[in-house]
Amino acid sequence: MPAAIECQHINLERQRHDGHPFCILNDITAAFDGGAMNLISGPTGAGKTSLLHIMAGLLRPSSGQVLVAGRPVSRWTGVHRCRWRQRAGIAFQHHHLFEDLTAMENVLVPLIPLGRSIHELRRLAGRALSEMGIAALAGEKTQVLSGGQRQRINLARALVNGPEYIFVDEPTAHQDNDSAAMIMQRLAEAKEKAISVIIVSHDPRVEAWDGIDAHFRMVDGRLSGVG
Repeated sequence: MPAAIECQHINLERQRHDGHPFCILNDITAAFDGGAMNLISGPTGAGKTSLLHIMAGLLRPSSGQVLVAGRPVSRWTGVHRCRWRQRAGIAFQHHHLFEDLTAMENVLVPLIPLGRSIHELRRLAGRALSEMGIAALAGEKTQVLSGGQRQRINLARALVNGPEYIFVDEPTAHQDNDSAAMIMQRLAEAKEKAISVIIVSHDPRVEAWDGIDAHFRMVDGRLSGVG
């Protein structure tokens, strides 16, 4: 079972154009259980994505730290930071897909360092696309696909190499009710495989999902437990 992710007194500050500082995250202290589905909800602009990026190792806090198994992953640099990111799957809200590559090729990208045969990599990528209900799009360039289809490619790419942790930003964006339910079911299945799931969302359909183990709410850079 993956270890919990512990945030200890996380603060994130930035400067305004006039040079005055403003606070994005304010003294965040919380534990996100390993092998569980954790939800951070709250309004747009509350700081949810910033906290997700700090936990995933994409952003450094101004102060405080993120611990995993007692190790300060938020302070790591260089090769150690890269190793932490290799343990994590990240599904961004704004996709960051390669527009001139096909859906299959985009999902293949995180598998390349594994050094396996191309046949095996294509099998894994194909299965990930199939699990997201978009196997028929494997050969399509992402630039011609809808926002909802791109989001599912994004999720397939995050899950394809069986990460220990998956950080997901607005997974049900641009999805109808059936597709949103399918995505949440795929994330629940990931949890059953002992993958720690941390979701950021302001979608009430996600908040109502009965598979959520721990619910936190972010408002104005402050985090509180909901249940």
